[in-house]
Amino acid sequence: MPSSSTTATPDGAPSRPPEGPGIPLRSYTGHVFRFDPGALCLELLVTGGPGALTRYEVLHTPEDLAAWVGRSRLTPTPGALDLTDADVEHVRRLRDALLRTVVSRIHPGGLPPLDIPAAGPADLRVINEAAARPPLAPALGEDGTRRWSPAPAGGAQLASTVARDAVDLLTGPYADRVRMCSGERCYLIYVDTSRPGRRRWCSMEHCGNRSKVRAHRAHRARRTDESAPSEE
Repeated sequence: MPSSSTTATPDGAPSRPPEGPGIPLRSYTGHVFRFDPGALCLELLVTGGPGALTRYEVLHTPEDLAAWVGRSRLTPTPGALDLTDADVEHVRRLRDALLRTVVSRIHPGGLPPLDIPAAGPADLRVINEAAARPPLAPALGEDGTRRWSPAPAGGAQLASTVARDAVDLLTGPYADRVRMCSGERCYLIYVDTSRPGRRRWCSMEHCGNRSKVRAHRAHRARRTDESAPSEE
């Protein structure tokens, strides 16, 4: 989803984002920052969407989908994914259904500025049908680390893993902490998993910093006005 002054396009910028969790996003000015939405299903929402979000679409080919998997929190990256054009369409349908569903949790009437309507029964069917299929299979490595099964897997398993993550999120203890960034014209969605539950921004280095800069400028302007001599 777009953010204020961002293209919501994962990575692809000439500058490198700071190290840390999350998916790299690029601002209109070329600044790259990391956005950690806190859940796998929410990471998929930055790849485009319905309505006005079609201009931000980045999932065009199986290679695009594989690239998103590599940037996502699916670690280690599944190495046996066999993705097709049909899988890309399937994942995009799931993403759009997830987007409408999550947006409706935050704004029951949908998001008119982005031409995103409220979720309907068809969206729930898409999510539930995807979740009902077998997901990616985890495996235990000889070194004791978590891995993915080396057995071939496709887009249906990937979509199921994302859909199940969405079901867990929207029915779990953090369901009421799924929020939209408070930044001006920023529509990025995240789940606030912090202990105090006071997260407001998609990223402190982006919208959070922009807000602090605006507040600082406004404070300086007030002080200047207050110190200016009045005319008799």
